[in-house]
Amino acid sequence: MISSNAYNYIDVLSKAADASWTRNEILTNNLANNNTPGYKRKDVSFENYLFEELASGSNTSLRKRVADIDLSNLNATIYTDYSNLSYRLDGNNVDIDTENVEYASNQIRYNTLIDSIKYEFNMIKAALQNN
Repeated sequence: MISSNAYNYIDVLSKAADASWTRNEILTNNLANNNTPGYKRKDVSFENYLFEELASGSNTSLRKRVADIDLSNLNATIYTDYSNLSYRLDGNNVDIDTENVEYASNQIRYNTLIDSIKYEFNMIKAALQNN
């Protein structure tokens, strides 16, 4: 069997898209709980894990480091943000303006990741059609 690592980059993009989808659900939940007393906002940590995996490789090319990523270490983690101070008397720390900005930014990130995955599959398809 020939090992080309052709799908490693797509797998990493897919993991990032999954994390972005999870973040979208969490941000929606934060917005829905804007008026819930004592609610603490939640977020998703993914990028740190990706950066750690990319940095753990040797000084090889980025393509080689992506090919060597252990996908089992790339999982989105949901955490509660207690560090964000609340100026509200009810203890809720959700700022609706911040959440809306994060939501819009995450939508752009998700759409970009999906477009990148489509592009990679189109490149593979084009390569196969030319043979």
